[in-house]
Amino acid sequence: MGLLQDYQVILSDLMQKILLEESENLGAAAELLAQCYAEDRLIHVFGAGGHSAVAAMEIFWRAGGLTKINAMFPSGTNILSAQPTTAKITGLAPYILNYYDVNPGDPLILVNFYGLNPIAVDVALEAQKRGVKLITVNSHSFAKQVPMNFKWRHPSKKNIHELAEVAIDNHVPYPDAVLKVDKLEQEITPSATILTCFVLNCLMTETISRLVQMGVQPEVWISNNIPGCDEHNNPLVDKYKHRIHHLYPVV
Repeated sequence: MGLLQDYQVILSDLMQKILLEESENLGAAAELLAQCYAEDRLIHVFGAGGHSAVAAMEIFWRAGGLTKINAMFPSGTNILSAQPTTAKITGLAPYILNYYDVNPGDPLILVNFYGLNPIAVDVALEAQKRGVKLITVNSHSFAKQVPMNFKWRHPSKKNIHELAEVAIDNHVPYPDAVLKVDKLEQEITPSATILTCFVLNCLMTETISRLVQMGVQPEVWISNNIPGCDEHNNPLVDKYKHRIHHLYPVV
């Protein structure tokens, strides 16, 4: 159990670091999101590149989560639809933001585990140009450690957190995998998915709390696997299925 205990300790320590060092940024982002939600704006979320799409899945149509989350899953930008991949291509950002109806003044949570993926930077630059309220989630230290001449950087050489209105650090260490095994050169066992989803769930928790404090009643999904789920969730699906692109009825 030694390696597993090591993994648990490393993740716990990093989560504690997030709570200590990102509380101000989480609060600022939650305030922005709560204000936009109260204005009946959608909260757009894009997990850009490879596994980063998991972040958008984590807060989209989720038990205990907000209704007005518009998750963005453009084809080719994640491992489920990379036939071929478009996550390394620049120039697609206007089409992505147009398709998902991301408008000036809307909030966009842009997640890329490490912060330098070309499609993520492209979307950040386009969002900035459009006057979108950009919240980023990525590892600031990881992005800084990747050389500027790395072949898969955006031509601008930017990292997404440099373009954000609020930049939240997920504190994923370089090179993501965190365990060492004797006689094996490479590190094993990733940390990025767990830490990033922890950040996003903290952000949603703070946002819902602030909405209640504002006197706004947030609409919250319940699990589709408990009694009463259809009665609670289906009216919300009907309400938002024409605004949220990937929202679909269970039956």
